[in-house]
Amino acid sequence: MSTEDGGASHQQSGVPPSVRAQLLATEHWGLLASRSTAQGEVLTRISMFLTFTSASIVSVALVGQATGFSDAFVMLAVAVLLIDTAIGLLTQIRVMNVAHEDLMYVTAMNRLRAAYVDLDPGVARYLMAAHHDDEAGSRQTYYFFGNRGSFSHVAGSSMIFMTTANAALIAIVAGLLVTLAGAGTSGGLIVGALCGLAFLAGAAVHGYRSYQEVWRGFAPISPTPPAGD
Repeated sequence: MSTEDGGASHQQSGVPPSVRAQLLATEHWGLLASRSTAQGEVLTRISMFLTFTSASIVSVALVGQATGFSDAFVMLAVAVLLIDTAIGLLTQIRVMNVAHEDLMYVTAMNRLRAAYVDLDPGVARYLMAAHHDDEAGSRQTYYFFGNRGSFSHVAGSSMIFMTTANAALIAIVAGLLVTLAGAGTSGGLIVGALCGLAFLAGAAVHGYRSYQEVWRGFAPISPTPPAGD
């Protein structure tokens, strides 16, 4: 949207620029609050998962010492690990949802900044966060200086953290089940490692495809201009 288009819309609506700025600022604060709430909630979910998993493993160890690591203990350990894995997968789903929601909030706030620039084009030079509501704009808002690679951003995310934790749990459960089936320790280690790596790779591919799907179905109204413009 050009400055002329913005000025024309002001005249057609009859709303003073100051009122429009107040409305945009109110929406901006609402998005900030929603983003903070979502981030706080998902971090709490991750903390709950880690606390539950560590407490359950300690409990299983205590039961094993009390029962002499009998057959009943093995069944209990498998059941507890399966429960931990289920909770981990549910937490991972929530982490992925919040990652998409965070991208949604960032893109929405970028669009509001574009409206600020329409109201006052001179303010654009002072904005380090992007005022373009496309993929390139979201990357600028996530990291203003623009010299951090995508791999660093993804590898350090909560999504990869949860995926790695769940891959480890799945590897342990798969290896334990194979060992109990008579495949031996070596067979259990191999199968467990393969299952964990397969889950890690599958989750990474799914996350990348879902990210790409977001942008394929989204139409920005203030896209980033081509380089050199």
